[in-house]
Amino acid sequence: MKFLKPHLDRCVVCGSCMSACSKTWAKKDDPGLSRIRVEAVAGYPDIHVCNQCGGCIAVCPAMALSRDKNGVVQIDRSRCTSCLMCVGFCPSATMFFSPSIPSPFKCVACGVCVRACPEGALEIVDTGEEE
Repeated sequence: MKFLKPHLDRCVVCGSCMSACSKTWAKKDDPGLSRIRVEAVAGYPDIHVCNQCGGCIAVCPAMALSRDKNGVVQIDRSRCTSCLMCVGFCPSATMFFSPSIPSPFKCVACGVCVRACPEGALEIVDTGEEE
């Protein structure tokens, strides 16, 4: 299973990861459209990114969520009705929604943020296990 692993001790909350993500997936530099969220809380970095737990899969009434061959939870946009059940249910609050995008979105462990991080605070981990 692939997932994005943050290293909080290396993060400087520069926003490079969010910028790269939103430019790649939403085609604009907007932190609110990023699939990863980084903020400073009490002076320390707080990184919110999907851990691919899959809890959202069971709550989707349209059955628009499933795992791909790498264990990454994917959204089938052709099936998604934008009911936002997955957003409300997500235990890590990393299924996001924006009025400017027609359906929920989340990290798919693509690695664009990893390459953009100047401090090496993110890495793609592959456990080699299917979930």
